[in-house]
Amino acid sequence: MNELRFDGRVVVVTGAGRGIGRAHALLLASRGASVVVSDLGARTDGAGVDGDAPAAAVVDEITAQGGTAVASRADVSTEDGAASVVQTAVDTYGRLDAVINNAGIVRTAAFDEVSVEEYQRHLDVHFFGSLFVARAAWPHLRDSGSGRIVNTISAAMLGNPGMTHYGSSKGAVFGLTRNLALEGAAVGIRVNALAPGAGTRMAEASADGLPPEILEYMRTSLKSEQVAPVAAYLVHPDCAVTGEVFNVAGGIVNRMAIVNTTGFTDPDLTLETVAARFAEVMEITPDAAPQVVAPATLPTA
Repeated sequence: MNELRFDGRVVVVTGAGRGIGRAHALLLASRGASVVVSDLGARTDGAGVDGDAPAAAVVDEITAQGGTAVASRADVSTEDGAASVVQTAVDTYGRLDAVINNAGIVRTAAFDEVSVEEYQRHLDVHFFGSLFVARAAWPHLRDSGSGRIVNTISAAMLGNPGMTHYGSSKGAVFGLTRNLALEGAAVGIRVNALAPGAGTRMAEASADGLPPEILEYMRTSLKSEQVAPVAAYLVHPDCAVTGEVFNVAGGIVNRMAIVNTTGFTDPDLTLETVAARFAEVMEITPDAAPQVVAPATLPTA
């Protein structure tokens, strides 16, 4: 099996000062990428900034191992901050080939206990952070000829207790991913998403009520380093898929597919017909059709 390398490629990783983002940055740098390590140093709930400089610490790790990296503490939840991260890549390395939007915040709370301001903060970091970085990076990714974007979503978008604000903002990132995949098809930019699971400080911050043994399992068996290989593959020029979501945790990798069931057709539809035939609507048969952005429509890198 040939080793997949990133020599000559430049990758921005947001939220790369800790956890999963750090693992992304370290792996990419070890395979030859020049990495922009972007991390504001925010608290897990986004309410303020810690006093350390995690991006700089990861850059030190990378350079100590012979890799190439530069730090950015710009705030990707603002348009100017996101543009600054991208400009750091272009000013330092002269190009940009891929972006991994990993920056995130989280706090668990009941739907009616979360302020509107906190809903907005989750949207600002997850959705607008991904959007602003993608917008700033787009012309450079197009010029690359093999531009790649990986967004970070969460299974919480499908429903999770105490995470309406978090899950719905991640759902917005899913919609962004699918639409950017269509936009990018004509210019060779592939856009996919990860729904990762790892025992990070953010995972622990959202694990209220979990038994101690489950938390220990997360810390010891769900490692950030087990997520990074999938993200790295998705930003490699050899990766041809686009518009897809992949669940990754503890060595498990699978595809999250959106399907349309066969259902039924009745031009004279009535309320009673819907009630009588609703089982047909719900049934997932072998004929159920996954909704994809077809790689065949994409130009070759």
